[in-house]
Amino acid sequence: ADKTSIEWTDATWNPIRGCSRVSPGCKHCYAEGVANRFSGPGQAYEGLVHIGKADGKPLGWNGHIKFFKKHLLDPIRWKRPRRIFVNSMSDLFHENVTDEMRDRIFAVMALCPQHAFQVLTKRPEEMRDYLCTSELRNRIVLQMQTQFGPGYPQGFYADIREWVDNDDFPLPNLWLGVSVENQKTADERIPLLLQTPAAVRFLSCEPLLGPVNLDAYMVEDCLRCRSGYVQGWALERGYCEHCFKHITDPVHVRKHLDWLIAGGESGRGARPMHPDWVRSLRDQCAAAGVPFFFKQWGEWIPWEQEQAPCWISQHGTSEDHHALFPENIADDPPGWDSGLGYEEETHAAFQRVGKKSAGHLLDGVEHHAFPGVLP
Repeated sequence: ADKTSIEWTDATWNPIRGCSRVSPGCKHCYAEGVANRFSGPGQAYEGLVHIGKADGKPLGWNGHIKFFKKHLLDPIRWKRPRRIFVNSMSDLFHENVTDEMRDRIFAVMALCPQHAFQVLTKRPEEMRDYLCTSELRNRIVLQMQTQFGPGYPQGFYADIREWVDNDDFPLPNLWLGVSVENQKTADERIPLLLQTPAAVRFLSCEPLLGPVNLDAYMVEDCLRCRSGYVQGWALERGYCEHCFKHITDPVHVRKHLDWLIAGGESGRGARPMHPDWVRSLRDQCAAAGVPFFFKQWGEWIPWEQEQAPCWISQHGTSEDHHALFPENIADDPPGWDSGLGYEEETHAAFQRVGKKSAGHLLDGVEHHAFPGVLP
């Protein structure tokens, strides 16, 4: 997949396929839908989804994982620099992905310093534990030498070894992100992301299913050690409390979060996104100097005052209806997820127009910012 329709990346790379659900954001997983469609005998996702006993229809991820060696070297063949979304059809830190699989994938990343590799997970504890393993760099270098040795000139591995031995290890071209759909998942996943070394740390708030306050995570850290918060007495005195280096030079201090992607849900059964939720993320990022990328509204857009509110139900029936937060949820057509009600939220009406028509403008403005860190 040297080309992709995912707006915030240039290519997808899937040496691993297969997954399982872990949180409400997985309810209408696009990857699971693709796997269901191509799960028949001899197809790409055979054996990776449940099959109904009565009707024989695919029912979604079953937790099995497959490693596709034939796609392992794809990024090495791509010479032009790209942002590459790693495992768009899986999760690199799924519990059934082995460390050996990950070592081989990270070895390819190390062999491709021209690319930026974007790794997104809903399992940040597994990610942190893997990337903070003391012997990891030696395992990656070993994989580079044993798996790819004959194809590289003399002296190449000395250069690469110096590269992976620098202070940015595990890799200077590694972008790590976590999926965040509401405050609960933000508070569970972001602290683990911040404990994990990376060139870029980012959030994917898609599908955004509730308001998210990031004040606790919009703080500064030391670029020399990247191992903790710079705050309190240490910040006042210009020292990092971990490596005890002077950090008065702004170049040595950065925000903990480097990038945020937000978007509404699309596809069958998609849930609306309250406009105030995404506006809040936009404003929080602006205040903290964090690049903000608004991907899409999804299937639903806020109802405009001059238009009749129109609800298209899950069965395709068009109805005049307000989709309100929160009181009218019980009166909505089948398919509404009552868990989206937040008492503190103002009312909002929506109409279902489809992903393409809904577009990606927030209050008439395109937000497609990227972090300024590239290989």
